[in-house]
Amino acid sequence: MIYVGKAKDLNKRVAQYFVDPDRLTLKTRHLVSKIADVQYSVVDTEADALLLENNLIKQYKPRYNILLKDSKTYPWICVTGDEFPRVFLTRRVTKDGSRYFGPYSSVMHAKALLEFFRETWQLRSCHLRITSEAILHRKFRPCLDFHIGRCAGCCVGNVSRQEYQGWIDEIVRILSGGVNGIIRDYKARMLAASDALDFEAAQAYKQRIDALQKHYAKSIITAAGDRDVDVFSLESDGLEAFGNFLRIRGGAIIQSLNLGFKMNIEEDRAAVLSEFIAEIASKFGALRGEVLVPFLPDVEMGGVEFRIPVRGDKLALLELSTKNAKEFRANALKQREHTNPDEYRAAVLEELRKALGMQVLPVHMECFDNSNIQGTNPVASCVVFRNAEPSKKDYRKFKIKTVVGANDYASMKEVVNRRYARMLEEAPDDLPQLVVIDGGKGQLEFAWQALCELGIQNRLTVIGLAKRLEEVIRVGDPYPLFLDRNSRALKVLQQIRDEAHRFGITFHRSLRSKAAIQSALREIKGVGEQTEQRLLMHFGSVARIAAAPVEHLSALVGPVLAERIHEQLNHGQIG
Repeated sequence: MIYVGKAKDLNKRVAQYFVDPDRLTLKTRHLVSKIADVQYSVVDTEADALLLENNLIKQYKPRYNILLKDSKTYPWICVTGDEFPRVFLTRRVTKDGSRYFGPYSSVMHAKALLEFFRETWQLRSCHLRITSEAILHRKFRPCLDFHIGRCAGCCVGNVSRQEYQGWIDEIVRILSGGVNGIIRDYKARMLAASDALDFEAAQAYKQRIDALQKHYAKSIITAAGDRDVDVFSLESDGLEAFGNFLRIRGGAIIQSLNLGFKMNIEEDRAAVLSEFIAEIASKFGALRGEVLVPFLPDVEMGGVEFRIPVRGDKLALLELSTKNAKEFRANALKQREHTNPDEYRAAVLEELRKALGMQVLPVHMECFDNSNIQGTNPVASCVVFRNAEPSKKDYRKFKIKTVVGANDYASMKEVVNRRYARMLEEAPDDLPQLVVIDGGKGQLEFAWQALCELGIQNRLTVIGLAKRLEEVIRVGDPYPLFLDRNSRALKVLQQIRDEAHRFGITFHRSLRSKAAIQSALREIKGVGEQTEQRLLMHFGSVARIAAAPVEHLSALVGPVLAERIHEQLNHGQIG
């Protein structure tokens, strides 16, 4: 099995793979070439089709389907079905009559909840099989937790089964999202105890209220009231997607989970969202009647209404989920940059290709930058990136030869022409897929003219990257392209642009330094290239030569020239 899909109209779905091959992506054409047979199953509803598709993908792991990139075993909080239930953390869910809450994407959050429960209620932590009959026959002895006040001692009958079950019921309500309701109940009990002059009980309820509010301060979304909704968000990144799911109960986030998906062929984002929803439904059970999504999935589910919020509290919930999905995406990519750099760079290049509308990956990129100060020592630099990494051995620097004065446009045309005219002679098969010009429309236009004169304008893509707003300028397009400020596509363009600027500035500074040295020493009568080199090798700089005593200079160049050099450098007089 190579692919599993669902459709309302099976004929249309299958037929779309056998249209004009040029309308299909490369991976989809490859998929079609492997098809030998088509089998199908009929189900009653779209929801059934979605769940069947999800189960078949998990069972057969087809090569071209959306695959879940998640090997984690998430923690759950288990409440056992004993007479005196235990509450503990587990990563294994078994059908033993216990109730499971979760899964939790953060084990620290789950542990913090357990610690909060133990501080508020004196729950048992032992593994004993405590029953009313065993307590009656005094089969147990209290442990250390009882003596230090962390356990109420249910094993020796110090707390009744009804009271202990009351604690468990409150814990279950909290885990089910009923925090606001419990706080309201505690407030009512606190006021009733205060009216009855039972101030100790009132204080105990107040402490529980404070503890709950403190612990859930970051989880309770007060603007959402007691709303019960499920929220999905999805961030796509080439052939990958990163999703976040939030389960809101009673206005509190009781579950938050991030999942990654890998698409082996290009999939519609609505289909990816449907797979995400099916995966969550299989993990967490049935969804609430109201589900917030950034766009509609390609499936309808009975009893579930998908909504795209546009304002108010619901939009705030969706934005929170989207923020989590973006953070998950950023962390995953940052981790991959170190753990799998080849895959990371391939993803960066694919993102850049899509952003610029290129047909091929920009595996080989080159960037040009001009550098001069008021027309002096005009130079240009060309830096080369291969597989999104600098290839410093391929860097080139140019002295401007045919342009007089500070003319960035003509200088750009000259260096682009020189660079690719030589490349066509020496390595015509190594032309870059992408050329980046540091500048706006003017520099880009003159670079384009150079490529046209060489006849290679159709063999590569050339763009300009303007510094002010980081807009991408394209030939023939009157409107600039603005990439996402946080996108990897823009970051790699900024990196190659900044590297070209650094390389060009370094070259320009070295020329200015040489010019300064030559003007200071070569203008002195009797100082030639060999004398200049001998003095600089001995003293290290022109400043040290000027500060040196005449007798020290005489040892290298003779007394007459030493006097002349000393006077020229210190008093500006030519001897």
